[in-house]
This record gives sequence, C-alpha cells and structure tokens, in this order.
Amino acid sequence: MLRLPKVRIIKKRPDFQHVYHAGRSMACRYFVLYVMETEEHAGKVGFAAGKKLGCAVVRNRVKRLLRECYRLHQEELREGVAILLVGRKAMTTAKRDVVERAYLALGRKMGIFS
Repeated sequence: MLRLPKVRIIKKRPDFQHVYHAGRSMACRYFVLYVMETEEHAGKVGFAAGKKLGCAVVRNRVKRLLRECYRLHQEELREGVAILLVGRKAMTTAKRDVVERAYLALGRKMGIFS
C-alpha cells in the first residue's frame, strides 16, 4: 500500500506561494496543476481548495480526492519536481475515477511522469 508521508506535503504559505508564482501551470475542468522544477522542494506536493468551493465539508472532500489521486500515482512522478493541486468548482460533485483520469491526462501534458 502506498503512503503519503507528511514530510512530502507542502504546508507553509511561503512554500505554496513559491511554487504558485515560480511554477508553470495548466488547468482542466476539475483542478489547476502547478509544476516547478526545484531542488529545494523536490518531491513535495501541496493541495488547496478555496472558500469559493463551499463549506469546510466540501473543501475537505476536494482535498481528499486530490490527495488520493496523487497518492495512487506518486511512484510514477519524475525526480526534482514540486507540484501544487488547486481544486475547482466542478470537482465538488465529481467522482474519484473521473478526477483521476483528469490528473493523469494533465500530468502527461505537463511532463511530470517519468
């Protein structure tokens, strides 16, 4: 079973902002993927869901879906990249398999998989 260690999760605001501003991004209907080539944050990932998505229950569901998609495919990621996944409104009603397919498609376009 694959785990997502807490040391690989970006939690601090300056780290989020660094990946957000310095990284390149691509969006799909369900989320926005930010990717940054870095040594400092290599292999780390951040998850975000803004208040526009809804109440805390909805935002937490969005982040759980993003974490699960990342967790299932974390072994396929290239070395030396930090990614940030930001949920969008359409994700509040989406199923996991649909979001996972979108994650894989967008990840291939961005070149984050080896």
